[in-house]
Amino acid sequence: MRELNPKVDEFIINAKKWHKEYQLLRQIVLDTELTEEVKWGVPCYSYNNGNVLLIHGFKDYCAILFVKGSLLKDPKNLLIQQTEYVQAARQIRFKSVDEINQLAPSIKEYILQAIEIEKAGLKVAFKTVKETEFCEEFQTKLDESPELKTAFEKLTPGRRKAYNYYFSSAKQSLTRISRVEKYIPKILEGKGMDD
Repeated sequence: MRELNPKVDEFIINAKKWHKEYQLLRQIVLDTELTEEVKWGVPCYSYNNGNVLLIHGFKDYCAILFVKGSLLKDPKNLLIQQTEYVQAARQIRFKSVDEINQLAPSIKEYILQAIEIEKAGLKVAFKTVKETEFCEEFQTKLDESPELKTAFEKLTPGRRKAYNYYFSSAKQSLTRISRVEKYIPKILEGKGMDD
C-alpha cells in the first residue's frame, strides 16, 4: 500500500457519510501506483501528476470518478456517465461496503486500465460546444449588450454551456427572461452559476 496523505485522512474523518466505504475504496486505490492528495475538496489520485480518479460521495451513493473514464473499456457495464453533457469522466457508484467488496477485483481492473491510459498519454477528444444556439431571450440580451457578450465569451466553455442549458431548459419565455436577468451580474463578473 502507498503512503497515506494526512489530508485524505482528514477528509474521511470529517465526511458526513460513507466513512467505511471511503476507507475501503482508498485501500483498493492505494494498492496501485497512484499517489493521493486532496483536490476540489475530495481525494484525488494521480500518476506522474496526471489526475486519474477521484473518490467522492453524494446523498445516495459514493463513487470513484475516472477522469478519462470515456476511454476505459467497460466489459462489466459498471461505468456511469453522470449527465449527457459530461464528455470525459465516468463513475462507478456504490451504496455499501458489501457492494465494494463484491466488486473489488473489477474496481482494481478499471483502476489499472485508467493508469495505463495515463501512462500512454491518451487524451479525450472533446466535442466542440455549439454555443451559437441560444434561446431567443438570451440572444437578445447578448445582441443588446456588447459588454455582456464579451464577458460571456470569456467564460470557460463549461460555464457557457451550463448557462445556456439552464436558460434554454425553461419552457416558458417569462421564466427564461427571469433566469437570464438573474444571472447577468454573475456573467459580467466572470463567474459561473455556482461560483
